[in-house]
Amino acid sequence: MSGNVTAEKLTETYLKIKAKRVELTSEFKEKDEVLITQLEKVKSALLTYCEEQGVESVKTSAGLFYRSVKTRYWTSDWESMYKFVKEHDVPEFFDKRLNQGNVRQFLEDNPDLVPRGLNVDSEYAVAVRKK
Repeated sequence: MSGNVTAEKLTETYLKIKAKRVELTSEFKEKDEVLITQLEKVKSALLTYCEEQGVESVKTSAGLFYRSVKTRYWTSDWESMYKFVKEHDVPEFFDKRLNQGNVRQFLEDNPDLVPRGLNVDSEYAVAVRKK
């Protein structure tokens, strides 16, 4: 550390900045919730307009709006889903990402077993807590 900068001063500064960020985040979330509620009401009115008018899109002097069908898929029976994916050879049903905690635990339990193609990136991080 250089000059008059001490570990105590750095810790104090870090905690002040962190507290300010928490305060700002809280304020933002409160104000954003109000805006999200307002947007949902307007979106609902726009969807109602499309339905009542029998149209899929509307162009106005302020802009264009249109409706589309959004479909989501999920499972409440993972065991059956895994079986289905295996039976029909559709691994693309799943996202390509690893569960960080499960991989870490597996490697800790099996240090001699490392899957080919597994990349690992570790870096130091610092955590600061109040007294």
